Amino acid sequence: MLFCMQDLCTSLLLVRKLFIIFFSCLGWGSQSSKVHIHHSTWLHFPGHNLRWILTFILLFVLVCEIAEGIVSDGVSDSRHLHLYMPAGMAFLAAITSVVYYHNIETSNFPKLLIALLFYWTLAFITKTIKFVKFCDNGVGFSQLRFCLTGLLVVLYGMLLAVEINVIRVRRYVFFKTPKEVKPPEDLQDLGVRFLQPFVNLLSKGTYWWMNTFIKTAHKKPIDLKTIGKLPIAMRAVTNYIRLNEAFEAQKNKRSSSPQGSRSIWRALCCAFGRPLLLSSTFRILADLLGFAGPLCISGIVHNVGKGNNTIRPQTKILGVFFISSQEFLSNAYVLAVLLFFALLLQRTFLQASYYVAIETGINLRGAIQTKIYNKIMQLSTSNMSMGEMTAGQICNLVAIDTNQLMWFFFLCPNLWAMPVQIIVGVLLLYYLLGISALIGAAVIIVLAPVQYFVATKLSQAQRSTLEYSNERLKKTNEMLRGIKLLKLYAWEHIFHSSVEETRQKEMTSLKSFALYTSISIVNRKRPAREDWNNYSSHMRRPISITEADDFCVKITNGFFTWTPEGPPALSNIDIRIPQGQLTMIVGQVGCGKSSLLLAILGEMQKISGNIFWSSCTSDSETGEDVRYGIVLVFLLNRLKRGSVAYASQKPWLLNATVEENITFESPFNKQRYKAVIDACSLQPDIDILPHGDQTQIGERGINLSGGQRQRISVARALYQQTNVVFLDDPFSALDIHLSDHLMQEGILKMLREDKRTIVLVTHKLQYLPHADWVRKLCLVFLRKQEYGTNMSCYKQGFCFIFPPSGSLMRRDRIKIFRKLETIIERKTVLERTNLRRTMYSREALLKDDEEDEEEVTESDDEDNLSSVLHQRAKMPWRACGKYLSAAGILLLPLLVLSQLLKHTVMVAIDYWLACWTSAAISEKTEPELKNCSHCQVCNDFNHSPYSKVFSILCCLGIVLCLVTSIAVEWTGLKVTKKLHSSLLNKIILAPMRFFETTPLGSILNRFSADCNTIDQHIPATLECLSRSTLLCVSALAVISYVTPMFLIALVPLAIMCYFIQKYFRVASRDLQQLDDSTQLPLLSHFSETVEGLTTIRAFRYEAKFRQKLLEYTDSNNIASLFLTAANRWLEVRMEYIGACVVLIAAVTSITSCLYSKLPSGLVGLGLTYALMVSNYLNWMVRNLADMEIQLGAVKRINGLLKTEAENYEGLLSSSQIPQNWPDRGEIQIQNLSVRYDSNLKPVLKHVNAHISPGQKIGICGRTGSGKSSFSLAFFRMVDTFEGRIIIDGIDIAKLPLQTLRSRLSIILQDPILFSGTIRFNLDPEKKCTDSMLWEALEIAQLKHVVKALPGGLDAIVTEGGENFSQGQRQLFCLARAFVRKTSIFIMDEATASIDMATENILQKVVMTAFADRTVVTIAHRVHTILNADLVIVMKRGVILEYDKPEVLLEQEDSVFASFVQADK
Repeated sequence: MLFCMQDLCTSLLLVRKLFIIFFSCLGWGSQSSKVHIHHSTWLHFPGHNLRWILTFILLFVLVCEIAEGIVSDGVSDSRHLHLYMPAGMAFLAAITSVVYYHNIETSNFPKLLIALLFYWTLAFITKTIKFVKFCDNGVGFSQLRFCLTGLLVVLYGMLLAVEINVIRVRRYVFFKTPKEVKPPEDLQDLGVRFLQPFVNLLSKGTYWWMNTFIKTAHKKPIDLKTIGKLPIAMRAVTNYIRLNEAFEAQKNKRSSSPQGSRSIWRALCCAFGRPLLLSSTFRILADLLGFAGPLCISGIVHNVGKGNNTIRPQTKILGVFFISSQEFLSNAYVLAVLLFFALLLQRTFLQASYYVAIETGINLRGAIQTKIYNKIMQLSTSNMSMGEMTAGQICNLVAIDTNQLMWFFFLCPNLWAMPVQIIVGVLLLYYLLGISALIGAAVIIVLAPVQYFVATKLSQAQRSTLEYSNERLKKTNEMLRGIKLLKLYAWEHIFHSSVEETRQKEMTSLKSFALYTSISIVNRKRPAREDWNNYSSHMRRPISITEADDFCVKITNGFFTWTPEGPPALSNIDIRIPQGQLTMIVGQVGCGKSSLLLAILGEMQKISGNIFWSSCTSDSETGEDVRYGIVLVFLLNRLKRGSVAYASQKPWLLNATVEENITFESPFNKQRYKAVIDACSLQPDIDILPHGDQTQIGERGINLSGGQRQRISVARALYQQTNVVFLDDPFSALDIHLSDHLMQEGILKMLREDKRTIVLVTHKLQYLPHADWVRKLCLVFLRKQEYGTNMSCYKQGFCFIFPPSGSLMRRDRIKIFRKLETIIERKTVLERTNLRRTMYSREALLKDDEEDEEEVTESDDEDNLSSVLHQRAKMPWRACGKYLSAAGILLLPLLVLSQLLKHTVMVAIDYWLACWTSAAISEKTEPELKNCSHCQVCNDFNHSPYSKVFSILCCLGIVLCLVTSIAVEWTGLKVTKKLHSSLLNKIILAPMRFFETTPLGSILNRFSADCNTIDQHIPATLECLSRSTLLCVSALAVISYVTPMFLIALVPLAIMCYFIQKYFRVASRDLQQLDDSTQLPLLSHFSETVEGLTTIRAFRYEAKFRQKLLEYTDSNNIASLFLTAANRWLEVRMEYIGACVVLIAAVTSITSCLYSKLPSGLVGLGLTYALMVSNYLNWMVRNLADMEIQLGAVKRINGLLKTEAENYEGLLSSSQIPQNWPDRGEIQIQNLSVRYDSNLKPVLKHVNAHISPGQKIGICGRTGSGKSSFSLAFFRMVDTFEGRIIIDGIDIAKLPLQTLRSRLSIILQDPILFSGTIRFNLDPEKKCTDSMLWEALEIAQLKHVVKALPGGLDAIVTEGGENFSQGQRQLFCLARAFVRKTSIFIMDEATASIDMATENILQKVVMTAFADRTVVTIAHRVHTILNADLVIVMKRGVILEYDKPEVLLEQEDSVFASFVQADK
């Protein structure tokens, strides 16, 4: 009867399994009913994750039931298939059910849920019958089969409840009107391709959805279009709102207490703590499961030592044996299978923990970056100009600190997981080893202070390394920005030595870091604008309409300062800017003209007074982003102003196309665009650009001249449809003809005729007659921190009202103007040739670099794609060879030999320990053969030989670990020192042409990112790669030695590993490069925003720039998320392969031990190594991919090392050159022709001139006529291919460059100041006395300014001289040139940003103080050279006129005379 009941249950089980398989086929055949959405990943049904978890548990219990049946059947005399066959069928049915469920869920075909409902019902009933039958026959909890059956009843019941709940909630199957559920918004968007949040639990855990992406990446390079957009929940704006709400909640909770780092941490934990808690939970579960490996291996070794003899069960019911759980776990094969499942689960939990932590960190990074950006939008101008916050600091904050915070969140689970590991580990060791474990734990505790000391020193070394690295990069940045000045003044060696000195300090810190790393292996103050949130709109005084009718802006009794603690910079300001009229502001250098504009725009701190804006200037769109609570309130404005088109004195350009820079986010109007282009004379420049107005302007307009940058900046202001336009000295970088054209066609015609309110700051006094109002600012103090302007001048009659009909020029000059009209429309061919040359060279350089990197020659698109795909799959072995060869012939063999010896010794230690264990177990298990007790056996076994050899091997291993680590670190240090030194020498000696054709950011990246990669990342990655590779090889070798049968299974696993790493490396490299490349626009956007903060706020474009920031942040985050998912994809697969290796190794080892008498110690050795294979495989592939990416830094630096240096050597030795040469200053130019490159046309053609000693020469001409090239020829900055220049009887071509450039002086148009002191900026060579420096400052009209500064000559100059005005910076450059006291003095448009009064004083001083020196002056303002001895007029690279100025003025058709007339 019992057997009949058992057969009936078995039949019922088979029936229900066939039933579910049949309906699964029907389910798969019903795909036609699928609801079409963009992704078939929509999880429709509630309880999805619970269903998958219950199914996984069900599968595990069924496997245990199968194993229990097989083990029970093994101890029986006859075979009983019903013990495990139904469980096997149930296992297949469970897999089929979850596949079936997945199909109907993603296909949205709920009617087929009835099949699952019937299946779970039948399963629950049959298992319940079986469980009741066991109870009736006295089977209890001591039998494993009883427990498994009870578990199955519970699981089937819970799955049945889940199914009923789905049908009830969604009203499926038995209801007429099912509940309609819309798919998530993300899945309706074709652009969202990151599907991790939407796929089923199995795909989430194994990253199965990434398979298609990884395979596609191998066929086609990954770009932003491929990875798509972020899901809404992961976007920066979503996470910013969450973080901001947490911050506000903390502020409300702690309104009375000061806000500090603690409240910030609370806000971060409140916003992102929940996923972090989930990650920590996964990590703790993974760590607990990690102890299953050693326990299972211990059990296997113990069991095989006894011959795997399972205790014969005593319970026999229904004709079969029932075994207990203890008897079940006494089988070595069962332990091997359990070890396999434990590894699978542990690795899955571990990777899930990593992913959740990194995803949380990435979300946090996006929120923090948005928060920082909004803070930047609120910074006052003084924060930037006074050096409190620099663009570099902000970029470091965004690029480094936010990433550090992200990785901190990634490492956070370790804070909880590591104590759990230590405690459980010590307990298990005590269980296995007894008191010895406590001794080991005591040693760890004793060594903890040493570890803390080493960690502290590591932290200090890392901190000092970062500080020195930042200082080095700052110096390198300044060196590169001022490279033209350094070369002209022959100061390269000074800045080279300064950078090298800082580099030596950095290397010292790196050495300390390397040493402690090796040892460790062995053992604002807030500005007023900050409080904008506290400002309330009810404080504003309403202004009547009549008060606002006749003015645009009005300031009453205004006192303004740059810093809250500083004295007023503008004092007693009372002005009114008329509505719809042209107001000009003039005044001396440093009197506060630009500051007045910034004060009106709300960029200065207001001490007292009021600013009123007319209501008609307010636009409907102010750019405020009220939705996210990011509202910037200008404290200076009593009435909210609208958008102001503002062109700053220093042109600010976006890293975008010419068209985008001009339109500046405004709608494109073709007619207006063309009018603006014509008014700014930009069409000829656009015509020669490679892609016209779609040409990308480089960072800070690097591929444009100063005049072109200025005109594009003005064109942006002209294009905007704003009522108010502020132009700050727009003519400073333009010649007289371009200035006249811009004034006539742009300012007067486009703006004033359109009744726009225009405020124009200028030094061009000839344009004053056309102004409606003139404001003259009187100088009180000249220092930016302390100077002020007194508008009492305005009351005393310095404000003149001219009628609107006032003409730009006198009538008697109209004829001359018309005569020049034909050439106003275009610039000379020379400038355009230069620009074309620049663009061509840049493209050629980029092309050469690309060809060098790819090393392929493309014939057509198809070949190009195949070549690229081929190169993407190759390792950069050549770059690796260059890196290793730079280490030298001594370190490289030491590195290789030490690595091999170390791992050989490590394997020997483990092998010896295994032999020791085997011998001890062998003695312990055969006591009866020796007729002695257990105690006698322990005493008879001699441990001494084993312990001595083990100790020697351990000491040798420690020494080799230290030697290997030191060898790796020292190899890295030697390579990085050599590469940086070579790079610095090459760059600083490179010709000026190289810097004109190579973006500054590209060069700086070699010194920053690439050097950092070589400094800190490549040595660590190289060591990790070699270690993981050798460990993997060692592990496979040991396993193969222990069980040669493992080699058979190794072949398919190796093939799988090969293809996985092949596909992963390509995708990982693309994603890593995409991650880096998407970070560059983000950092560039931050940098652009910082530099153009005034312009952005003037235009009220904060919201548009915030939106760009969100786009750039999301692009970077989606690349980072895909990279993270790809890493997890690899690690999961490698971990699973490693688990298979463990299973195969365990089964083969157990079999070999049972049938081939393999020592049990070697079994444990093989399994221990097998347990780590997955880690070794994973890290080997990861490090291989990382090394492949990092070696790109070596390739890029090697590319720059091929740059050809200038020829600094001369034909004359130092003894042949007189000590005081040139002492007279006589210059002979004979048939001179020069060009910028051998591939380009000449810029000077057959020039002949003779300049007598002490003569004052003036050079003028249109923009691009060759004036600056003429001056650069004296310094051999251009290629002289014909003719020569003789100075005091010596041909300069025969002189060493250092000697030539150090004996001449030049002042450039663009003022360049370096951070440091005024003394350093005037005399970096430290050759002059204080009296000489004061004399130079007095000549430059700066003595009283410097004396008023704290520290005098030792007063601080901030980066770029931002704490001085543009004109003051130019005066400092003049003083710098005066200090040199050379006999030849060249001024290249050196007074462009200086007012006429100061310029006239300087000209007189130059003529008198340098009466005995030869002075060559290149001028836009022709009146400044009227007192010159000779005037040279140039056109298209040739001398058009060459005579005394009075002679040229007398000639009616003289070009010089026409220039003078136009300049009046």
